[in-house]
Amino acid sequence: MMERNVETFIGCDASYEEAEMVLFGAPFDSTTSFRPGARFGSSAIRHESFGLETYSPYQDEDLTDYKVFDGGDLELCFGSAEKALKDIEEYARQVLADGKIPLMLGGEHLVTLGAVRAAFEKYSDLHIIHFDAHADLRDDYLEMSLSHACVLRRCHELVGDSRIHQFCIRSGERAEFAFAKEHTDMHPFCFEGLKELVEELKDKEVPVYFTIDLDCLDPGFFPGTGTPEAGGVTFMELLGAICEVVKCRVVAADVNELAPMLDVSGASTAVACKVVRELLLGMLKEEKNR
Repeated sequence: MMERNVETFIGCDASYEEAEMVLFGAPFDSTTSFRPGARFGSSAIRHESFGLETYSPYQDEDLTDYKVFDGGDLELCFGSAEKALKDIEEYARQVLADGKIPLMLGGEHLVTLGAVRAAFEKYSDLHIIHFDAHADLRDDYLEMSLSHACVLRRCHELVGDSRIHQFCIRSGERAEFAFAKEHTDMHPFCFEGLKELVEELKDKEVPVYFTIDLDCLDPGFFPGTGTPEAGGVTFMELLGAICEVVKCRVVAADVNELAPMLDVSGASTAVACKVVRELLLGMLKEEKNR
């Protein structure tokens, strides 16, 4: 039986049985290639969420009108990426089997692979919408195939060509961009083309996994991340894009790559909290209206 975490994200204190959505943390950053600290992201988001209101003036929605269960952080093995991914997959699989929508808080971006494995097992026609500064399409990083620099390449091995839709990408090896031209639907630098994609996926009722690497934001707005890249989007641009994506049939999602100790002002954590609130409310609102 799944028990509610002692400290929950604000407004997410429903029991597992009554919940429509399940929030959980994946505090893992053992393959981080530059600055570590993302393992502390999920707990920081949960703790600092009490600086927010449950109400969103952007969407005119309130978390108290919905049922969200916060299962807390998984206890993951830092010495084995595969073991950590297996534990994430098992948790997400249980949530999906119970007819609920999982929303995972990272952690580094590799954690996405565990949840995608579970979602793909249930939805063989799964598409992935990916917001990020980095392509994450390397075949390996320092001879390791399980790395946050390789996570979308591993996801491609599951879902196949033309099912990964990438936005805001502004960093990667030449080989990654060449791979994207052949195998993914990449929209570099911004959200151009997102609205048209959402209309297409929505009309076909395609199941979507939505992954947000917070370094898609410009480091001027979000410095607290392991691999910041200049030239990113603003919070308001990200919010608008989230409100578009949730019109799709989003069956699972994640928010990752907050490293709270890299921004001692706490501003990056505050931004991450707001992103999670708006994503939760957007998904819940659309699910209610579906």
